[in-house]
Amino acid sequence: VQLQASGGGLVQAGDSLRLSCVISGLSLSTKALGWFRQAPGKEREFVAQIRRSGGNRYYADSVKERFIISRDNAKSTVYLQMNSLKPEDTAVYYCTAKLDQWGRQSQPSEWPYWGQGTQVTVSS
Repeated sequence: VQLQASGGGLVQAGDSLRLSCVISGLSLSTKALGWFRQAPGKEREFVAQIRRSGGNRYYADSVKERFIISRDNAKSTVYLQMNSLKPEDTAVYYCTAKLDQWGRQSQPSEWPYWGQGTQVTVSS
């Protein structure tokens, strides 16, 4: 199983970025996909989740209305479109996968598959 995240970088406040994560070795038709982030000195926190059908999406309050999670199962890829970025969005962003189930799973321990992370830095 491999999750390869990309798309991070250094941007200014107010800019946009799109993260991508290509997943191999998993049957995505049965998997929910998600994004977490971890800032220096802080715990890893939930950002967004999308159910296997793509019909249900969940967001952390801090990114709601700014971030959009999407998926393309044909390309085995999950995306995170990040708009109106703020300095407090600075973190390493991780893509994740798990067996799909009802509701939001916001704890890292609930997600068994992880990518290596991509750094997002937002300057003020």
